[in-house]
Amino acid sequence: MNEKSVENINRIKEIQRLKEEKNAVILAHYYQESEIQDVADFIGDSLELSRRAKETEADIILFAGVHFMAETAKILNPNKKVLIPDLNAGCSLSDATPPPLFKKFREEHPDHLAITYINCSAGVKALSDIICTSSNSVKIVSQIPKEQKILFSPDRNLGRFVMKQTGRDMLLWDGSCIVHETFSREKMLRLKGEFQGAKIIAHPECEVGILKEADFIGSTSALLNFVKTDPGTEYLIATEPGIIHQMEKQAPGKRYIPVPPEQECPCNKCPHMALNTMEKVYLSLLNEQPEILLDEEIIRKALIPIERMLEMS
Repeated sequence: MNEKSVENINRIKEIQRLKEEKNAVILAHYYQESEIQDVADFIGDSLELSRRAKETEADIILFAGVHFMAETAKILNPNKKVLIPDLNAGCSLSDATPPPLFKKFREEHPDHLAITYINCSAGVKALSDIICTSSNSVKIVSQIPKEQKILFSPDRNLGRFVMKQTGRDMLLWDGSCIVHETFSREKMLRLKGEFQGAKIIAHPECEVGILKEADFIGSTSALLNFVKTDPGTEYLIATEPGIIHQMEKQAPGKRYIPVPPEQECPCNKCPHMALNTMEKVYLSLLNEQPEILLDEEIIRKALIPIERMLEMS
């Protein structure tokens, strides 16, 4: 066994010790590196992890994901300590939707209901009527009376997908995910020609050209469930490739091929998620830092649309 392997084993043991000692729980998103997924208590997409955050009896929540996810956990658990391995782990959708601009957007359309994708800051959540995730967005929009006008923010691609699925006309915020907008349709079709039996499965944050070619479209959890139940054996994966670790664990014996980006770069991997490392997970638990701190009024206002989402889901 090499020195690095011994170091990893020792770090895992220390993380487990600290979890027990501090009554801490680790929540990890599917897009985290495989080692972090393996040490987590719960792995999931945004909706699953929101539910886990609400239900936990731990004193400390370490959220191995990006900033808005940890904020959501804090909103649901204002009296618990919520940690994130790297405070700079952000999100392009959240960054592109500053609360002052979103407030102006709402004020310009006072007769619209604001349904907002969970990939946004606590400040934007506090200005929203209902939060949604890629898992439940279609279900939530379908429950809104047809005469009610809707603002859907911040992901335009998810918004277009929901419009197609529900037949609703919605006013969309012009935001997108830097990972899901980068996939190459041309390279994907070239791979499809090489692996002719492979099915294309895609996240609804992808661009329209990718979604038109997909055999199945769904949230990260839905993609995982699809490969577990589908009789196929080869898949082209049009989402962040971190999910492939769980696919290989839960549906072994199949082949999973990441759809490449347009550029010759690792742009199909989320650079924000990658900021979290096993070392940072360990140090965060050890030092109980960085901690997510939110204004009480923001928490109170942001909790309302999140609770509505959980009720409607």
